Amino acid sequence: MDAAIESLLAEIAFDGQGLVVAIAQQHDTGEILMVAYMNREAVRETLATGTACYWSRSRMRLWRKGESSGQSQRLVELRVDCDGDALLVRVDQTGVACHTGRRDCFFRVLRDGKWVVDKPVLVDPDKLYGG
Repeated sequence: MDAAIESLLAEIAFDGQGLVVAIAQQHDTGEILMVAYMNREAVRETLATGTACYWSRSRMRLWRKGESSGQSQRLVELRVDCDGDALLVRVDQTGVACHTGRRDCFFRVLRDGKWVVDKPVLVDPDKLYGG
C-alpha cells in the first residue's frame, strides 16, 4: 500500500513549500466548502484514515479537520487536476465547514461594489471551539 500511495504522491505537483491547493467539496451537492493546503503527509493521512487532513500554514502543522470542533470531513473521493497542482477533496461534511460557524467559507458575495454576507452563522464559533 505504501508503494501505491508514493506512486500517487509522485503525480502531485507540490509547490516550493511542499504544498498543494486542496478544494473541499460536498460530494453529493457539489457545494464548495473551503480551500486549504495539503502536504505529502496530509495526503498520506487522508488516504490512510479516510478523514480529511490538511496542512495549517498558520500553525505550521497537520490539521485534522474537526479535531477541535468535531466538524469532520469523511473522504469520498480524491481528484487531481490536469497539471497536478490542485486537489479536489470530495467529502461528506459533518456539520459546518467554516470556523465562523457557517456551512462553508464562501459566505461573502460581491454586490453593488461591496462584500455582502449572504449565509447565516449556524453554530456559534465559541461553542465549536470551546471559547
